[in-house]
Amino acid sequence: MLRKEKRAKLLVVDDEYFNFKFYTDVLSEQFELEYAKSGEQCLKEVSVINPDAILLDVCMPGIDGFDTCRILKNTPETSGIPILIISGLETQEAKEKAFESGCDGFFEKPLAFTELLESLQTLI
Repeated sequence: MLRKEKRAKLLVVDDEYFNFKFYTDVLSEQFELEYAKSGEQCLKEVSVINPDAILLDVCMPGIDGFDTCRILKNTPETSGIPILIISGLETQEAKEKAFESGCDGFFEKPLAFTELLESLQTLI
C-alpha cells in the first residue's frame, strides 16, 4: 500500500475569492488549502478546520485582520497557530500594528512567494 504524504493545512482568510484561487495555484502542491471569506468566518471555523498556519488579509469588512489575529492569539485553543498577515497597506504603521496584534510574519502585496514559502516552512 502506498503511503500518501500528509501536507500541512493552510487557512486562507481573504474577502476576495480570487486571492484564494491565486494562493491555490501557487501553494497547492505543498499545502492543503482551506478558505474563509471573513474574520468572523475564520473565528467560527478555525477549530473545525484545525490549520497548521493561517494566511490572513488585513482589509476585510467586519472584523479586520488585525483584530482577527489578536482574538486568535488570545484564545488558548488557537494561540499556537502561526499567523502570517498579508496586506496591501505598505506602511511601517501597518507592519507595527500587525506584530502588535500577535502575528508571526507580515507580508506586503504583491507577495514575494519565495519568502512566504520560507516563512511557512520555518513556522510549520
